[in-house]
Amino acid sequence: MGGISIWQLLIIAVIVILLFGTKKLRGIGGDLGGAVKGFKKAMSEDEPANKSDAKDADFEPKNIEQQKTDASTETKKDKEQA
Repeated sequence: MGGISIWQLLIIAVIVILLFGTKKLRGIGGDLGGAVKGFKKAMSEDEPANKSDAKDADFEPKNIEQQKTDASTETKKDKEQA
């Protein structure tokens, strides 16, 4: 009752074709398809191929020994400044 029937959709399609013409509608369809293709390509390039290649930050992670020595030198510097 409240929905659009097939006949109403056909009438709307005929009116749109008469208003815009087939060449303009074909051009709009081609532009829309190219935009969707470009979007999909950009999204697939954004994801890394391997999960191991993905990094959370721009720096290299340190191992535990390096972190401990860095932490001890930082505390020494803090004590010297105080």
